[in-house]
Amino acid sequence: MIENLTGKILELKRSRNAVILAHNYQLGEIQDIADYVGDSLGLSIQASKTKANLIVFCGVHFMAETAKILSPEKKVIMPEVNAGCPMADMITAEGLRKLKAQHPKAQVVCYVNTSAEVKAESDICCTSANAVKVVNSLKDTDEIIFVPDKYLGLYVSTKVTGKKFIFWNGYCPTHLKILPQHIEKLKAEHPAAKVIVHPECRPEVIALADEVLSTEGMINFSRKTEAREVIVGTEIGLLYRLRKENPGKVFYPASELAVCPNMKLTNLEKLLWSLEEEKTEITVPKDIANRARNAIQKMVEIGRQD
Repeated sequence: MIENLTGKILELKRSRNAVILAHNYQLGEIQDIADYVGDSLGLSIQASKTKANLIVFCGVHFMAETAKILSPEKKVIMPEVNAGCPMADMITAEGLRKLKAQHPKAQVVCYVNTSAEVKAESDICCTSANAVKVVNSLKDTDEIIFVPDKYLGLYVSTKVTGKKFIFWNGYCPTHLKILPQHIEKLKAEHPAAKVIVHPECRPEVIALADEVLSTEGMINFSRKTEAREVIVGTEIGLLYRLRKENPGKVFYPASELAVCPNMKLTNLEKLLWSLEEEKTEITVPKDIANRARNAIQKMVEIGRQD
């Protein structure tokens, strides 16, 4: 059954001149068929430079929006248009405008996990992979409004000096399910294991980590480390790729509860249907896209410097 679905998808992909982009948290079957699997930064860069006519985005809504903003001339579809992001929903453009009015001298760094409308109100975007670098690039301000993830913002603030941070009260419900006691229990059971966690985690969890990394950073770390065991503090979908690319190593999820339900909504059947019908198109109003593009492109350029 899977082989039949895969064959049909690949045939349609060729005939439509499509590229399939998938986030690291997607189901294994989606990761296997994608042309590119990565984190938000990597997917943004791929979307900006692809020569395909059709971008099929297997992730959540803000990611597909970002791809459309970077490639306005291309058609962007999502196999599951209802795959959203609770963190992105925690902030609105109106709320950000009010915060900006309270801090008129501040520059706005917005996490890519936001709507196009929020990006349009921001000076620059960031991902977990480049947030510190993005903030350090802002030389002409001492005040940073960081939205919406207060935990990523707190982590960045510990790595940056000379700037005042104003945080939004947003967070990732999935990463908050990872608790310090989960890490401590696994460290007691596997004392030789390295601990890597995502910066969206609680500060108490971050304090227990050997490395704090984006998902792509975790991929790179796991490839290079001499450790044979790794405790992974992020959404469990990443473990599929970690195990696939590092068969000689053992990976333990920090918590089996760290599941993003939105990331699991996309499957092969929906991917096939979206390619067949091309109806699940993502659009962004031109005026919002034009304003948001500036902030996103600044982020992408910083990412390309790595």
